[in-house]
Amino acid sequence: MRKLLRGLAWAACVLACGAAAHAQSDYPSRPIKMYVPFPPGGGIDVTARIAADKLSQILGQQIAIINQGGGGGAIATDAVARAEPDGYTLLYHSVTGITHAAVTADLPYDWLRDLAPVSLITRFAPVMIVTPTLPVKTMADFIALLKANAGKYSYGSSGTGTAVHLATELFKQKAGVDIVHVPYRGTIAVLPDLMSGRVVMMIDGVPAEAKNIQNGTVKALAVTTATRSPVLPDVPTMKEVGLDYEVPFWTGLYAPVRTPRTVIDKLAAAANAAMHDPDVVKRLNAIGTEGVGSSPSELDTATRDQFALYRKIVHDNPALLNGQ
Repeated sequence: MRKLLRGLAWAACVLACGAAAHAQSDYPSRPIKMYVPFPPGGGIDVTARIAADKLSQILGQQIAIINQGGGGGAIATDAVARAEPDGYTLLYHSVTGITHAAVTADLPYDWLRDLAPVSLITRFAPVMIVTPTLPVKTMADFIALLKANAGKYSYGSSGTGTAVHLATELFKQKAGVDIVHVPYRGTIAVLPDLMSGRVVMMIDGVPAEAKNIQNGTVKALAVTTATRSPVLPDVPTMKEVGLDYEVPFWTGLYAPVRTPRTVIDKLAAAANAAMHDPDVVKRLNAIGTEGVGSSPSELDTATRDQFALYRKIVHDNPALLNGQ
């Protein structure tokens, strides 16, 4: 009887392993859900849809975008972290998700433990914008105004602990200025108050703000990357205006941990092909974004680098964790 039971168990294992191997080799055999922790129409959502369209073509299955905001991206991230690790539930997040995870102690997931990196998808420059009625033309003017009016002005962010928030706090440290933080539910929500002057400044991605800058709805002072944005060639970098400050933004594709390596590699290869497709390159470049399509290890390195950067910012100012 024991031999029979062992034999049945072994046979069941063989069948299960064979079925799993077949499922992996057949991947994807049905539509894929891609969670985007931002509202429709924002810069990250736009790049997610460009990527998803091409990935759908390459993989031969529809990738459905699920916009699930809230909690600084934690709701969508947790949904993916808890999902079946089969490659049919993915997370398309920006660097702000890494930032939030790096500085928030009570999240229901551990980013480095519960999510598997797939591919770095895009890179883009953040840009500092101010309300058009503010009496400044340059970064030097703005810094002088803030220093002369410490604590009088406010800036908006997409939420406490996000990359937008902490990138601005780093600017405050580098420039030696005092400007009050007002958190919102996404940068889109900041814009009406920025245009009216209730808050006077925000850092946001070039893809989301290029049109507003070009039509004069907001005023750009500097980008935070090492080089200028090709769609905003007249806007200087932070280093060009005299600040030792460089903070790039990017987006990445993640899967639940324990997703089979064969599935991860297939997704990464598809992302590489998608981001180098001429039509995708053209569409991304038009909004100031560079397609990447990296290996999983490159995204893993970028993720860990961001953890280190933003943990240091909070270490230097622990009150930020309390929303101050």
